[in-house]
Amino acid sequence: MEKPVHQMVVDPTLAEMGKNLNEAMKILEDGQREAEEDKDKRRYGRKDIPGPLQGSGQDMASILQLVQNLMHGDEEEDNQSYRRMQNVGEQGHMALLGHSLAAYISVLDRERLRKLTTRILSDTTLWLCRLFRYESGSAYYHEDDREGLLKVCRLVIHSRYEDYSTEGFTVLNSKQPIIYQSAACRQGLGQHLCNQLGLPLSSLCSVPCNTMFGSQHQMDVALLDRLIKDDVDSGKLPLLLIANAGTPGAGHTDKLGRLKELCAQYSMWLHVEGVNLATLALGYVTSSVMAATKCDSMTLTLGPWLGLPAVPAVTLYRHEDPALSLAAGLTSSQPVEKLRALPLWLSLQYLGHDGIVERIKHASQLSQRLLDHLKNLASIKTSVEDELNSPVVVFRFSQEGTSGASSGGSLEAPLSGEREVQDALNRWLGERLAQLVPASGVDVVELEDEGSCVRFNPLMTAAVLGTREEDVDILVDRLQEKVPLLSSTLKLRQDFQEEVYRTPTLIYIEDLSWPGLGAVRYKSSSEEPDVSKREVEEENINSALLRKLKELDSDLSFSTGPEFGPEKNCIYVGIATEDLDVVELVETVGAMGREIEENSKLLENMTEVVRKGIIEAELQLQKANEEKLLEEGVLRQIPVVGSVLNWFSPVQSSVKGRTFNLAAGSLDSTEPTYSMKAQVVQGTPPSTPTSSHSKQRLPGQKMFRRSLVGLDALSETSSVCQGEELEREGLQNPAPEVSVSEAPQHPAHEAVEEAGTPGDPQQSAVGQQEPEGQEMEQEQTDTLR
Repeated sequence: MEKPVHQMVVDPTLAEMGKNLNEAMKILEDGQREAEEDKDKRRYGRKDIPGPLQGSGQDMASILQLVQNLMHGDEEEDNQSYRRMQNVGEQGHMALLGHSLAAYISVLDRERLRKLTTRILSDTTLWLCRLFRYESGSAYYHEDDREGLLKVCRLVIHSRYEDYSTEGFTVLNSKQPIIYQSAACRQGLGQHLCNQLGLPLSSLCSVPCNTMFGSQHQMDVALLDRLIKDDVDSGKLPLLLIANAGTPGAGHTDKLGRLKELCAQYSMWLHVEGVNLATLALGYVTSSVMAATKCDSMTLTLGPWLGLPAVPAVTLYRHEDPALSLAAGLTSSQPVEKLRALPLWLSLQYLGHDGIVERIKHASQLSQRLLDHLKNLASIKTSVEDELNSPVVVFRFSQEGTSGASSGGSLEAPLSGEREVQDALNRWLGERLAQLVPASGVDVVELEDEGSCVRFNPLMTAAVLGTREEDVDILVDRLQEKVPLLSSTLKLRQDFQEEVYRTPTLIYIEDLSWPGLGAVRYKSSSEEPDVSKREVEEENINSALLRKLKELDSDLSFSTGPEFGPEKNCIYVGIATEDLDVVELVETVGAMGREIEENSKLLENMTEVVRKGIIEAELQLQKANEEKLLEEGVLRQIPVVGSVLNWFSPVQSSVKGRTFNLAAGSLDSTEPTYSMKAQVVQGTPPSTPTSSHSKQRLPGQKMFRRSLVGLDALSETSSVCQGEELEREGLQNPAPEVSVSEAPQHPAHEAVEEAGTPGDPQQSAVGQQEPEGQEMEQEQTDTLR
């Protein structure tokens, strides 16, 4: 059985270091969560608020537990279902051990430190130069991947301006230095160099890419030649050219052979960077990438290529004067700075030559596997430099691809309106694929000519995420599921727009950046002169309409749209299926909007009518009680005297009832009801709005789905019959009324007889019963509030 590392070494300090590192990584990687009863305490705790430093200190376990909580404490609140976490394996532990060893080695005596750092630096430089075919090169290790290029620029300035070390920037006034970069380079790279070097932005020249011949992501060499000639004729000094071996967007490689010849002609420095430089370690390398071995310098980012955490980037360069390299900062006399290569030195030894080549080869095979699958997919266009060997695959959904047999080749830009719509759909496609297959590492990239595309770059993500061939197959399967949805959505957008235009109560909102059918807004028919009140009313209606649409049993998604979008109070309809019934969808939205608006108006009107009716009823009842008091006299109102007087001389008082018509909003006498022995109909209540396009659905069938023709005809017939039946029922049921009678005892407490509420058949029957005397009426009275 193999012994642990901390038991094999002799130095007790190194043994303790290895043991502590293993224990720390175990604690952090296990991700042990606290008990359920402690989660609420952590959620509302003050872990994110800085506190005072404890005087007694803490042990290692408590500190590591705090680090773990800070790393994983917000997972419960994280709404993203996918998260790219680096797969830290044994090689990652070696890289992390390098940082601990660097701190330990830095306390050695100066002579031992110098020997050790020199060995580490020379070994790592030799391995990298042989691995990436860069002969007679030196190496500079840096944390920021732009820092190596910055040091190279300083080296070139020292080389081309002899008095720069003594005179400084004043020597640059004689001939202004010019740095050339491709238009496809990283954003902000040239500006960063000018800021750090103290050069004006006029010293930066961006070279456009090809427009007529060749890849649209490659630098235009002929145009570059003309630009250099113009700068030389104007007294400027061409200093350095930044080329790409794999552009950040599409992964294309510039014509490095011709660019090297051009740089040699004008005594310029050629620097190359890009992800395709990783393929130099493979047995077969394309000629375009192989030309990078003849450049003056190149930057390698080994961390993402090999899945190594916290390892520095490396800039390999060739220069014969060590004094200028020291002046530019490419080399250092401080041994501690040479320890930057220690994590990489350990990791390269752990992986070995075969392990490094195998990781890069695996990433290239994943790209080729995906590219082979994409060639057979309709409506998918790819943008690759070489179909036989392309480390980066960029693809895009395009409706024009349905008519073609093959989807390979360069992407073609559609019209302006179509381009924006397809860009939105491709952004949605990339985000969905990243959520469904997080191990694939796909992302969305914006290209100048093609627009929004989905990029698969396994050289930068496969080693980190542990991407396998099965993940590529799953990615293709998910892509095949989403492409028909995108095609149907793009096809039905125009139908949805035309149908909304035919509906007077709906307004179509033009939002080309929305990945879906589109957006609508319900337009209120209110004649409110105040614009702010009308907007508030429309906002309430659209909010209620959105809530009702979300409650429907359908495959469509309804939302308020982008959080920071320009349009407000809108209903955005998402991705549609092929069998979507656009007519039913639009009619349902319009019918629901009208129902919500009319119900709100009915409620407002009913509230006002009831309020006025209560006031009028109180006045009439008070007047009737006063008349009754005058008719019967004061003595009959005294409790004891009134009873005796009523026993000797009873009074035949006629109760004058009142009915409150909710439909008409008026108070009427009950005399016609008693004389005709039936309830008089003076109005009909407003009908409840319903959708005219409600279809019968099969069990389990979602809404807004097109069905068979016969079923559609049956649905329309049944809808008409149902509407006629509801209309007949509405004519048969009269308007409900409220009966109000006088209260014979206390004027301050008036009684009202209620006949029922609208639409209640039981209460309507009570209102139609024949009167049976004064005592029954008094028992049915109720106080009206």
